[in-house]
Amino acid sequence: MKQSIRHQKIIQLITQRGYVSTEELVAELAVSSQTIRRDLNELAENNLIRRHHGGAGSPSSSENSDYIDRKHFFSQQKNIIGNRVAEMIPNGASLFLDIGTTAEAIAAALCQKQNLRIVTNNLNAAHLLMHKEDFQITIAGGGLRPDGGIIGEATVNFIDQFRLDYCILGISAVESDGSMMDYDYHEVQVKRALMRNARHIVLATDHSKFSRNAIVRLGNIKEINHLFTNRALPPALQDYLIHSDVNVHICQE
Repeated sequence: MKQSIRHQKIIQLITQRGYVSTEELVAELAVSSQTIRRDLNELAENNLIRRHHGGAGSPSSSENSDYIDRKHFFSQQKNIIGNRVAEMIPNGASLFLDIGTTAEAIAAALCQKQNLRIVTNNLNAAHLLMHKEDFQITIAGGGLRPDGGIIGEATVNFIDQFRLDYCILGISAVESDGSMMDYDYHEVQVKRALMRNARHIVLATDHSKFSRNAIVRLGNIKEINHLFTNRALPPALQDYLIHSDVNVHICQE
């Protein structure tokens, strides 16, 4: 495959998914990991993508655009998941909201609710939520990433000061043995803090995360209370959860 065609396919995949790992690109394009790394470095130098550890994402120009406008560009699946999660959250509840585009779709759906108290390390979600005058929004401190996520030791220490009703998480991958995986060690530390300080843990993820691989283990899916996704789980994961207390919600129109 010519380099120019590979570059077009890489940009297309990143545009569709927001983030693509090096391993996924190797499998999709049937080339070596060294070739993919060279392609990613060249595309990043031309500001066509943003290079991350283990993969690549959208360039900063799109990541930093106004998220009230960008809510119309969330995938249909994430919007459906967001609406279903919001339906479960009672008015007057307190909750943590994680980083990521699924969390931002949920934030948009939560604007239908009343009197929520929300602690988040997601600047983009906070931007969506701040227009609700009856909401109390608290933003965690820490290091700011280009995608609007806030992570780091200070973020973990801040979150540990709270005890809230719900924690709404996103994830990069879920393996067949129930392992919840992500790409960033520091982000995982924040997610663990969200989980241990919530009474009910909600995982919201589209079906693509059940066929991905990531490198940092967050925990086991049996630790959560509710799983929201848009397609039936892979058979191995269904079998793994069959005798668990996890409530699985398949979100379809």
